[in-house]
Amino acid sequence: MRRREFIAGLGSAAAWPLAARAQQQALPVVGFVHLGSADASGDRARVFRKGLGETGYVEGQNVTVEYHWLDGQFDHLSSLMGDLVRRRVAVLATPGGNLAAQAAKAATTTIPIVFGVGEDPVKLGLVASLARPGGNATGINMFSQEVTAKRLGLLHELVPKAVRVAVLVNPANVPTTALALRDIPEAARTIGLQIQVFNASTSHEIEAAFATIVRDQADALFVAPDAFFVSRRVQFVTLATRYGIPAAHTTREEVEAGGLMSYGTDPRDMFRQAGVYTGQILKRAKPADLPVVQLTKFEFVINLQTARALGLEVPNSIQLLADEVIE
Repeated sequence: MRRREFIAGLGSAAAWPLAARAQQQALPVVGFVHLGSADASGDRARVFRKGLGETGYVEGQNVTVEYHWLDGQFDHLSSLMGDLVRRRVAVLATPGGNLAAQAAKAATTTIPIVFGVGEDPVKLGLVASLARPGGNATGINMFSQEVTAKRLGLLHELVPKAVRVAVLVNPANVPTTALALRDIPEAARTIGLQIQVFNASTSHEIEAAFATIVRDQADALFVAPDAFFVSRRVQFVTLATRYGIPAAHTTREEVEAGGLMSYGTDPRDMFRQAGVYTGQILKRAKPADLPVVQLTKFEFVINLQTARALGLEVPNSIQLLADEVIE
């Protein structure tokens, strides 16, 4: 090979990685923000990617997803959102609760937002209406707050001798905790339960709360809706098993991990739909025109193995009420 041709060939070869990097840098970036910690199984991110894939987007090929798991450090939300907005990400995906959605909405009125929340997004100030959201945000309502009374009632049916119920809330998650403290006392009075509220915002505080709950001899535990709590489900199951405390949870994921029971919608449906809406927006759909999706499938899930370990007998009548009984 002639020297000139050889040098030209080297120049061509060097240009390939540069072109590849330029193409990668040109990919639209999705800022994914969740208040909990990264799922050990990667299930939630996988389901989000599945939703993206349904619209033709594949991470690393034609879209980049930046995952930000806050592990309950809610005080980092504002600065994180500010950074994502300054870098002009293509979409802000916040399938991690009310607070993340509200922080995104406060940070920008132009960058599209796809949220996942636990109550009416109109009341949260995220959208003008469910059918025609208007503005720059749309998403999914999981109804985790609206079914508080039902969840507490099912716990009472599973543990009929329970009188004193500990309620664990996350004070750092201000809007969600305020709603829980509004709804739970009234629901408890209706079925004759006494409640005592405990706070926890970190893994260490969860451990300390369990020790106090046991010391105060609570008969059962009601875990209030919270993305950080769901992400700490293995810790909750470990402690509930250690101390022999029957606990009611928000999501089936917690029961699959070994929790006693849950009642609510499946968050995986929400993560998939968030991925679908994110993909549609990347294809130039406007959030203002995408109606808020309201999850309508509510599941009562019981872990029978956990019930037996706690010494609870689950009557056939209650098992028949359940959408799934984990043996």
